[in-house]
Amino acid sequence: MPRLLLSLASMALALPLLAAEPAAASADELWQRLQAGGHVLVVRHAATEPGLGDPPGFVLGDCATQRNLSAPGRADAQALGAAVRHHGVPVARVLSSRWCRCQDTARLAFGRVEAVAMLDSMMYDGDAARARKLAELRQSVLAWQAPGNLVLVTHDVNIRALTGDRLAQGEMLVATRRPDGTLAVVGRLGMPKSVDAVQSM
Repeated sequence: MPRLLLSLASMALALPLLAAEPAAASADELWQRLQAGGHVLVVRHAATEPGLGDPPGFVLGDCATQRNLSAPGRADAQALGAAVRHHGVPVARVLSSRWCRCQDTARLAFGRVEAVAMLDSMMYDGDAARARKLAELRQSVLAWQAPGNLVLVTHDVNIRALTGDRLAQGEMLVATRRPDGTLAVVGRLGMPKSVDAVQSM
């Protein structure tokens, strides 16, 4: 068969697969899904002071040694929480990396946080450590049975390892659980512009 015909045949076979891919849910659809509960909301920490990672010699338990939320980032985290409340989203557990920028995002948005090592930044981890964190997280997601939605506040590198998605600071993924504890992403929600903007919806 000539190459052109082979290419056309390959494209024809691929079209049903492409057509079967679900379209990304709209923001309104995502908020409705969250209102019903039973979802996992994956949040990248809000905007920080400029930089990548943390300063040399940072100490996990000492926020002064870390890259922390900027003033706009703190406002963004508050706007995130205001949007969740505005849409009547039931929040069950709020789990966070132990890094201060993640805990602060969780507290400002949701008013509470459980800091857990399995959501700590993977930036400095080897392959084995990353695999252990992912396995522990999937087990926790699978074991979660409470009503409402489970919130995970973590870092870009962790989100990429968990779902393959890249999020801007403060963005959120709405996901469902698969039987093996991995996440099926339904869509993403951008960071609300301000608390005032949320309240004026």
